[in-house]
Amino acid sequence: MTEPVAFPQNRTCPYRPAPGYQALAERRPLSRITLYDGREAWAVTGYALTRRLLADPRISSDHSDPSWPVANAAAAAARNFGADQKKVIGRLTALVGVDDPEHRARRAVAEAGFTPGLIDALRPKLQAVVDRQVAEMVAHGAPADLVTAFASPAALFSLYEALGIPREDQEYFKQQTGQLFGPAAVTAYDELVAYLTKLAGQHPTDSLLDAYLAVVGDRGTAEVLQLVLIMLVSGHHTTSSSIAIGASALLQHPERLAELRADPSLLPAAVDELSRLVAVTDGIQRVAAADIEVDGTTIAEGDGVFFVLSLINRDEKHYRQPEVLDWHRPDPGDHLGYGAGPHECVGMDLARAIMEIAFGTLLERLPGLRLADPAGEIPVQPGESFTGLVELPVTW
Repeated sequence: MTEPVAFPQNRTCPYRPAPGYQALAERRPLSRITLYDGREAWAVTGYALTRRLLADPRISSDHSDPSWPVANAAAAAARNFGADQKKVIGRLTALVGVDDPEHRARRAVAEAGFTPGLIDALRPKLQAVVDRQVAEMVAHGAPADLVTAFASPAALFSLYEALGIPREDQEYFKQQTGQLFGPAAVTAYDELVAYLTKLAGQHPTDSLLDAYLAVVGDRGTAEVLQLVLIMLVSGHHTTSSSIAIGASALLQHPERLAELRADPSLLPAAVDELSRLVAVTDGIQRVAAADIEVDGTTIAEGDGVFFVLSLINRDEKHYRQPEVLDWHRPDPGDHLGYGAGPHECVGMDLARAIMEIAFGTLLERLPGLRLADPAGEIPVQPGESFTGLVELPVTW
């Protein structure tokens, strides 16, 4: 056995794997890693093996499993929260943190909201949110931090609009959701549920909330409200980080940027290619519920498994020139940035729409947009298997 590689490690470039993952890339598709507490686990880094394992029922998403792997001390501390806080966290992971048949039943409701027709109907609302954020950033003046001035609020308020949260209530909602993983989690959760219960009675049209209610009826209102909060918690940071890091990648590829400005019809493919390259969710966690044989190697029952997307999406056996930003690939949407199998991101088409509108509006409204600091000085959030930027200074 080769020496395990420490996981997770910090990226030095926002859209490239951590330099210390080179050994994992060389050992594709499966190798050993060591977590922060010395526990060993498996890193999956091959595209084909990822598709196979994420569809295997022996690869469990059950967060309550005592063998569930944690990537850092903060995640470990959350497992020692009090009973009330754990109950809230359990509700907020009730879609991604359970297995079938429970997962299948909840996902069926969640999928009912994400129809192509509804997402198309939401586009004018999403455009209005993005237009407002760009206008506020421009009014504030250059230079600006694209993370706090644009990417984060554009993603968050777009989700609010999609879910049917009225604009006048969005700041209140932001304050309450910000407390869901802190000491006031129970109070915040109860207040949010009370608010959503009242909102559900009004059936906001052209919204995910209304689409969910139409599927389950009044008897399923509690389940729908839980789904709404899950969407907010799981969807905001991945989308905002994809916008911020995707923008940093585009601004370092001026020839690609010019091509998009000349032909906006390329935006859908560009969003997928940026999602492949960025891979913000860099370590999808699972636990083996039974022994699994992989080409003569055994992933034993109880072993932790991490799917390292920054390497999976650069597998040379699947992608030609994987380090190149190229949205002219035959199928730019076949990346695994949204996962795969039963737990593939249910909101990925909404995320794509938000990013497409965000990038398109930035390119149109700010033709001179560029980095305000050298690319090598862009600060990446440290120590996580989820990647984000501390800030992204830009000017125009």
